[in-house]
Amino acid sequence: MVSINYENEYKSLAHNARSIGASEYHLQWVTKYRFDVLAEESSWKDCETAIRYTALKYSIEIVEIGVMEDHVHVVAKIPPYLSVAHAIGLLKGASSYHMFRAHPEVKKRCWGGHFWGRGYFYRSVSNVTEAIVRRYVREDNNQRQRKLT
Repeated sequence: MVSINYENEYKSLAHNARSIGASEYHLQWVTKYRFDVLAEESSWKDCETAIRYTALKYSIEIVEIGVMEDHVHVVAKIPPYLSVAHAIGLLKGASSYHMFRAHPEVKKRCWGGHFWGRGYFYRSVSNVTEAIVRRYVREDNNQRQRKLT
């Protein structure tokens, strides 16, 4: 039987200690028209600070962050009550607002009031592979089936 260690990795909802899980994602989004508006150190540092501040405000745990010239990568643990789309919306919206206030020259370049492009990328992250989870489910079910017969 495969053993998966779930200790200390998962969050539970305070009102329902029976529900427990992890929502860790690799997130990525690009600037509008992929303009390289984050090339200057002051810009990318301000962007990173805004993302970290917003994450803290909404209980999103930033594991890693990388701000490139025209896009951002984030590995984040999202609380169970937030969807991926909502979490990304919060991070993009707050950082956009902050960037336009802190860097008015960027607002001129990103006309139309949009700092970030419309889409985003997300993918779940886990410390176990899909093959391990499949084997765990298959073998755990086999153990149960053996007990029932």
